[in-house]
Amino acid sequence: MNAPVLNPKAIDSAGASQVWQGAQRQVHIQEVGPRDGLQIEPVVVPTADKIALVNALSAAGLKKIEVSAFVSPKAIPSLADASEVFQGIDKLPDCTYSALVPNLKGAERALEAGADELNLVMSVTQTHNLANLRMLQEQSFAALAQIVQQVGSSVPINVSLSCSFGCPMEGDVPLAQTLHWAERFIALGVQGISLCDTTGMAHPAQVHEAASSFIARWPEVECTLHFHNTRGMGLANILAGLDAGVRHFDSALGGLGGCPYAPGASGNISTEEVVHALQLMDYSTGIDLQALLTTAERLPSLIGHELPSQLVKAGPRWKTHPAPANLEEIRQRALAR
Repeated sequence: MNAPVLNPKAIDSAGASQVWQGAQRQVHIQEVGPRDGLQIEPVVVPTADKIALVNALSAAGLKKIEVSAFVSPKAIPSLADASEVFQGIDKLPDCTYSALVPNLKGAERALEAGADELNLVMSVTQTHNLANLRMLQEQSFAALAQIVQQVGSSVPINVSLSCSFGCPMEGDVPLAQTLHWAERFIALGVQGISLCDTTGMAHPAQVHEAASSFIARWPEVECTLHFHNTRGMGLANILAGLDAGVRHFDSALGGLGGCPYAPGASGNISTEEVVHALQLMDYSTGIDLQALLTTAERLPSLIGHELPSQLVKAGPRWKTHPAPANLEEIRQRALAR
């Protein structure tokens, strides 16, 4: 089946969208639950369970997993075991195991632990950057530029730009402001940029404009979209990004996640819900949906509460239920009318 086209201008004279053809139907889902998801949980998940979670995700077909963050244990105690988790996982050769790092020391620790990719982060707004990282934007940029310059040849580097679609404290963020910071990091030679909807403020028209502008300007740079489902628009935003040509998206198993320094932030868009929707639209993700659901169903016992994922509750759309036990009696009564 053909996926719906969100942008009528993308339709050619034959009636087929140029965006949806050929290899474009391969979509890359990047799992951030073990880091972005677990960092905000009030309980500390044991190291062995984190290792088992990452292994289950890679076995389900995820090709990139953000395993942990090499940050101060005082700031995020739940991720203090980052090195142990990296060293304990069963690495698959076709999976990239990524680490979030805030500074050169964290980058060095991540490389020593065996990270395949470094994910750097700063905010495109001054207020959120101060609240989240305790630094001015120029201070953050200088620290991250040092990482790129000193270790960038060792592993690929991605930069996540928080609040790309809106700031919970400053409000609307002009697209030019987001692209300004993307341009500065691209000039340093990073391989990828993630445009992050940190508190679920993005909407589809905005996403389409931002993604289209980014791809038109830097077609050689891997663009990833990172959405939270705070206002119920996560999946709609992914469809808008797809229509604009983006093929890399972050998500978190079960809808875990949130930013401790972003008021109003709730979980990331659920990995299993994204995979489910894309499969129904005839996209290829290479991910085993049932394996994802099985793993997601085990999460509540680890974190102590239910998940926001609707798919975990309802099951995929092809799931059927037994008919009423008295169906034949109902049939006979209907025929007798």
